[in-house]
Amino acid sequence: MRRHRQEEELKEHKEGDMATEFGAYFRELRARLGLPLRQFCIANRYDAGNISKLERGGLAAPSSDEKLRGYARALKLKKGTDEWQRFFDLAAVSRREIPEDIMSDEELVKRLPLVFRTLRGQKVGDAQLDALVEKIRKA
Repeated sequence: MRRHRQEEELKEHKEGDMATEFGAYFRELRARLGLPLRQFCIANRYDAGNISKLERGGLAAPSSDEKLRGYARALKLKKGTDEWQRFFDLAAVSRREIPEDIMSDEELVKRLPLVFRTLRGQKVGDAQLDALVEKIRKA
């Protein structure tokens, strides 16, 4: 029983770390606007408690694309920019998901096992790696 509780606490801690990275980026973007938390929330009709939890990693990014797009607009992110992409990538990672644009590309999805093996430190053939690099370059 105790071991199970420790495993759950470790899982929660790791998930919190991923949510914290998204939250830290959210806070950084808000700070660039020069708005304190309460002012940002009032201007955008957000609950300050929820945004505070989000920024501190107490909440994962919302799963609703509509909600995320609303946050992105409130943070003055421009669609298609690196900041926009990073915001949505960090949101997906904080929810332990693969970004939707990756999952919608069949060629990339076919290569995900190769990426997973590489991340785990398993040997990957040169031809497989070259094909993946070429696909990424074209994306």
